[in-house]
Amino acid sequence: MSGFRNEGFFGAAWNYGRNTRIYQTSERQTFHTDSSDVVGLLCIREAMEGGDSLLVSTSTIYNEMVARRPDLAALLFEPIATDRRGEVPENEKPYLEIPVLNWHAGFLTGFYQRQYIDSAQRFPDAPRLTPDHVEALDLFDALANDPNLHFSMRLQPGDMQFVHNHALLHDRTGFRDWPDASRNRHLLRLWPSMAGDRPLPDCFKQRYGSIEIGNRGGIIVKGTSLNVPLD
Repeated sequence: MSGFRNEGFFGAAWNYGRNTRIYQTSERQTFHTDSSDVVGLLCIREAMEGGDSLLVSTSTIYNEMVARRPDLAALLFEPIATDRRGEVPENEKPYLEIPVLNWHAGFLTGFYQRQYIDSAQRFPDAPRLTPDHVEALDLFDALANDPNLHFSMRLQPGDMQFVHNHALLHDRTGFRDWPDASRNRHLLRLWPSMAGDRPLPDCFKQRYGSIEIGNRGGIIVKGTSLNVPLD
Protein backbone atom coordinates (compact mmCIF):
# COMPACT_ATOMS: atom_id res chain seq x y z
CA MET A 1 0.00 0.00 0.00
CA SER A 2 1.40 3.38 -0.97
CA GLY A 3 1.24 6.19 1.57
CA PHE A 4 -1.01 9.21 1.60
CA ARG A 5 -0.14 12.14 -0.63
CA ASN A 6 -1.49 15.56 0.18
CA GLU A 7 -3.71 17.00 -2.52
CA GLY A 8 -3.14 20.56 -1.34
CA PHE A 9 -2.94 22.51 -4.59
CA PHE A 10 -0.95 25.51 -5.72
CA GLY A 11 -2.92 28.44 -7.11
CA ALA A 12 -3.50 29.29 -10.73
CA ALA A 13 -0.40 31.48 -10.79
CA TRP A 14 1.81 28.36 -10.74
CA ASN A 15 4.47 28.53 -13.45
CA TYR A 16 3.83 25.17 -15.11
CA GLY A 17 6.93 23.33 -16.29
CA ARG A 18 7.37 20.11 -18.20
CA ASN A 19 7.91 18.17 -14.97
CA THR A 20 4.88 19.66 -13.20
CA ARG A 21 2.31 17.10 -12.07
CA ILE A 22 -1.22 18.11 -12.99
CA TYR A 23 -2.54 17.57 -9.44
CA GLN A 24 -0.21 20.40 -8.31
CA THR A 25 -2.39 22.93 -10.11
CA SER A 26 -5.93 24.24 -9.83
CA GLU A 27 -6.56 23.62 -13.54
CA ARG A 28 -8.83 20.88 -14.80
CA GLN A 29 -6.94 17.58 -14.76
CA THR A 30 -8.53 15.79 -17.78
CA PHE A 31 -9.44 12.11 -17.66
CA HIS A 32 -6.55 9.85 -16.65
CA THR A 33 -5.44 6.87 -14.57
CA ASP A 34 -3.10 6.90 -11.58
CA SER A 35 -0.17 4.52 -11.04
CA SER A 36 -1.88 2.10 -8.69
CA ASP A 37 -4.63 -0.50 -8.53
CA VAL A 38 -6.93 1.90 -6.70
CA VAL A 39 -6.84 5.60 -5.92
CA GLY A 40 -8.56 6.67 -2.72
CA LEU A 41 -9.43 10.24 -1.77
CA LEU A 42 -10.41 11.66 1.60
CA CYS A 43 -11.88 15.16 1.47
CA ILE A 44 -10.82 17.38 4.37
CA ARG A 45 -11.87 20.72 2.87
CA GLU A 46 -13.57 21.52 -0.43
CA ALA A 47 -12.83 24.48 -2.69
CA MET A 48 -14.89 27.65 -2.77
CA GLU A 49 -15.92 26.82 -6.35
CA GLY A 50 -15.43 23.76 -8.58
CA GLY A 51 -13.21 20.75 -7.96
CA ASP A 52 -15.87 18.19 -8.92
CA SER A 53 -14.80 14.56 -9.38
CA LEU A 54 -15.62 12.91 -12.74
CA LEU A 55 -15.57 9.17 -13.55
CA VAL A 56 -15.91 7.22 -16.80
CA SER A 57 -15.62 3.53 -17.68
CA THR A 58 -12.64 2.50 -19.83
CA SER A 59 -14.69 -0.36 -21.29
CA THR A 60 -17.49 2.01 -22.25
CA ILE A 61 -15.06 4.25 -24.15
CA TYR A 62 -13.57 1.21 -25.90
CA ASN A 63 -16.98 -0.16 -26.89
CA GLU A 64 -18.02 3.22 -28.29
CA MET A 65 -14.79 3.47 -30.27
CA VAL A 66 -15.23 -0.03 -31.71
CA ALA A 67 -18.78 0.86 -32.76
CA ARG A 68 -17.68 4.10 -34.44
CA ARG A 69 -14.07 3.65 -35.54
CA PRO A 70 -12.67 0.16 -34.95
CA ASP A 71 -9.57 1.13 -36.93
CA LEU A 72 -8.74 3.84 -34.39
CA ALA A 73 -9.59 1.61 -31.41
CA ALA A 74 -7.01 -0.93 -32.63
CA LEU A 75 -4.24 1.71 -32.53
CA LEU A 76 -4.66 2.18 -28.78
CA PHE A 77 -3.36 -1.36 -28.19
CA GLU A 78 0.03 -0.33 -29.59
CA PRO A 79 2.80 0.91 -27.23
CA ILE A 80 2.57 4.69 -26.82
CA ALA A 81 5.19 6.87 -25.14
CA THR A 82 4.11 8.56 -21.90
CA ASP A 83 6.32 11.17 -20.24
CA ARG A 84 7.54 10.29 -16.73
CA ARG A 85 7.70 14.04 -15.96
CA GLY A 86 10.96 13.77 -14.05
CA GLU A 87 9.98 10.68 -12.02
CA VAL A 88 12.61 8.47 -13.65
CA PRO A 89 13.94 5.32 -11.91
CA GLU A 90 17.65 4.63 -12.26
CA ASN A 91 18.71 3.23 -15.65
CA GLU A 92 15.27 3.82 -17.17
CA LYS A 93 14.14 6.02 -20.04
CA PRO A 94 12.42 9.34 -19.21
CA TYR A 95 9.24 7.95 -20.75
CA LEU A 96 7.14 4.79 -20.59
CA GLU A 97 5.93 2.69 -23.53
CA ILE A 98 2.59 1.29 -22.39
CA PRO A 99 -0.52 0.96 -24.60
CA VAL A 100 -3.58 2.98 -23.61
CA LEU A 101 -5.63 -0.24 -23.78
CA ASN A 102 -4.41 -3.72 -22.86
CA TRP A 103 -6.18 -7.08 -23.15
CA HIS A 104 -4.64 -9.44 -20.60
CA ALA A 105 -5.99 -12.53 -18.83
CA GLY A 106 -9.49 -11.69 -20.02
CA PHE A 107 -9.46 -8.13 -18.70
CA LEU A 108 -9.40 -4.80 -20.54
CA THR A 109 -7.01 -2.56 -18.59
CA GLY A 110 -6.44 1.13 -19.26
CA PHE A 111 -3.39 3.34 -18.74
CA TYR A 112 -3.83 6.97 -19.76
CA GLN A 113 -2.67 10.55 -19.25
CA ARG A 114 -3.02 12.58 -22.45
CA GLN A 115 -0.86 15.54 -21.44
CA TYR A 116 2.00 13.17 -20.66
CA ILE A 117 1.56 11.35 -23.95
CA ASP A 118 1.79 14.64 -25.80
CA SER A 119 4.80 15.89 -23.83
CA ALA A 120 6.69 12.60 -24.35
CA GLN A 121 7.14 13.70 -27.95
CA ARG A 122 9.84 16.09 -26.69
CA PHE A 123 12.20 13.10 -26.44
CA PRO A 124 13.86 12.45 -29.82
CA ASP A 125 13.98 8.67 -29.36
CA ALA A 126 10.36 8.30 -28.18
CA PRO A 127 8.05 6.53 -30.66
CA ARG A 128 6.36 9.15 -32.83
CA LEU A 129 2.63 9.76 -32.76
CA THR A 130 1.20 9.44 -36.24
CA PRO A 131 -1.82 11.50 -37.37
CA ASP A 132 -3.91 8.35 -36.94
CA HIS A 133 -2.70 7.96 -33.35
CA VAL A 134 -3.63 11.57 -32.63
CA GLU A 135 -7.07 11.03 -34.14
CA ALA A 136 -7.54 7.94 -31.97
CA LEU A 137 -6.49 9.80 -28.82
CA ASP A 138 -8.76 12.72 -29.71
CA LEU A 139 -11.73 10.37 -30.10
CA PHE A 140 -10.86 8.68 -26.80
CA ASP A 141 -10.85 12.09 -25.09
CA ALA A 142 -14.08 13.19 -26.77
CA LEU A 143 -15.87 10.06 -25.56
CA ALA A 144 -14.52 10.42 -22.03
CA ASN A 145 -15.85 13.99 -21.98
CA ASP A 146 -19.27 13.02 -23.32
CA PRO A 147 -21.72 13.85 -20.48
CA ASN A 148 -23.80 10.85 -21.54
CA LEU A 149 -20.90 8.54 -20.69
CA HIS A 150 -19.37 10.02 -17.53
CA PHE A 151 -20.81 11.19 -14.24
CA SER A 152 -19.69 13.73 -11.63
CA MET A 153 -19.80 14.19 -7.87
CA ARG A 154 -18.73 16.84 -5.37
CA LEU A 155 -16.74 15.44 -2.45
CA GLN A 156 -17.58 17.16 0.83
CA PRO A 157 -15.54 17.09 4.07
CA GLY A 158 -15.48 13.55 5.42
CA ASP A 159 -16.35 11.93 2.08
CA MET A 160 -14.13 9.16 0.76
CA GLN A 161 -13.86 7.90 -2.82
CA PHE A 162 -12.14 4.74 -4.11
CA VAL A 163 -11.63 4.32 -7.86
CA HIS A 164 -10.32 1.20 -9.64
CA ASN A 165 -7.69 2.64 -11.98
CA HIS A 166 -7.58 -0.37 -14.28
CA ALA A 167 -11.29 -0.08 -15.19
CA LEU A 168 -12.07 3.62 -14.74
CA LEU A 169 -10.60 6.99 -15.65
CA HIS A 170 -11.02 9.91 -13.29
CA ASP A 171 -10.88 13.66 -13.68
CA ARG A 172 -11.23 16.77 -11.55
CA THR A 173 -12.72 20.02 -12.77
CA GLY A 174 -10.85 23.28 -12.26
CA PHE A 175 -11.49 25.09 -9.01
CA ARG A 176 -11.15 28.44 -7.25
CA ASP A 177 -10.05 28.52 -3.64
CA TRP A 178 -11.04 30.72 -0.73
CA PRO A 179 -9.42 34.13 -0.08
CA ASP A 180 -8.46 32.75 3.35
CA ALA A 181 -5.64 30.24 2.69
CA SER A 182 -6.49 28.32 5.86
CA ARG A 183 -9.73 27.23 4.14
CA ASN A 184 -8.05 26.04 0.93
CA ARG A 185 -9.15 22.82 -0.74
CA HIS A 186 -7.42 19.86 0.91
CA LEU A 187 -7.68 16.18 0.09
CA LEU A 188 -5.53 13.19 1.01
CA ARG A 189 -4.81 10.57 -1.63
CA LEU A 190 -4.02 6.89 -1.01
CA TRP A 191 -2.77 4.35 -3.55
CA PRO A 192 -3.69 0.85 -2.25
CA SER A 193 -2.49 -2.38 -3.88
CA MET A 194 -5.38 -4.82 -3.68
CA ALA A 195 -5.14 -8.51 -2.83
CA GLY A 196 -7.00 -10.57 -5.42
CA ASP A 197 -6.90 -7.83 -8.08
CA ARG A 198 -6.52 -8.58 -11.78
CA PRO A 199 -3.15 -9.59 -13.27
CA LEU A 200 -1.38 -6.92 -15.32
CA PRO A 201 0.66 -7.32 -18.51
CA ASP A 202 4.46 -7.23 -18.31
CA CYS A 203 4.62 -3.73 -19.82
CA PHE A 204 3.29 -2.32 -16.52
CA LYS A 205 6.62 -3.24 -14.89
CA GLN A 206 7.97 -0.06 -16.49
CA ARG A 207 5.74 1.93 -14.14
CA TYR A 208 5.43 -0.24 -11.06
CA GLY A 209 8.70 -2.17 -11.03
CA SER A 210 6.72 -5.14 -9.72
CA ILE A 211 3.36 -6.32 -11.02
CA GLU A 212 2.91 -8.85 -8.21
CA ILE A 213 -0.72 -8.78 -7.15
CA GLY A 214 -1.06 -7.12 -3.75
CA ASN A 215 2.46 -5.65 -3.93
CA ARG A 216 2.54 -3.14 -6.76
CA GLY A 217 1.86 0.46 -7.62
CA GLY A 218 3.32 3.79 -6.70
CA ILE A 219 6.32 5.53 -8.24
CA ILE A 220 9.61 4.63 -6.63
CA VAL A 221 12.66 6.63 -7.71
CA LYS A 222 16.02 7.33 -6.09
CA GLY A 223 15.52 9.23 -2.84
CA THR A 224 11.87 8.25 -2.44
CA SER A 225 10.75 8.31 1.19
CA LEU A 226 7.49 6.54 1.93
CA ASN A 227 5.45 8.51 4.44
CA VAL A 228 1.93 9.36 5.50
CA PRO A 229 1.61 13.16 5.92
CA LEU A 230 -1.65 13.94 7.67
CA ASP A 231 -1.36 17.73 7.89
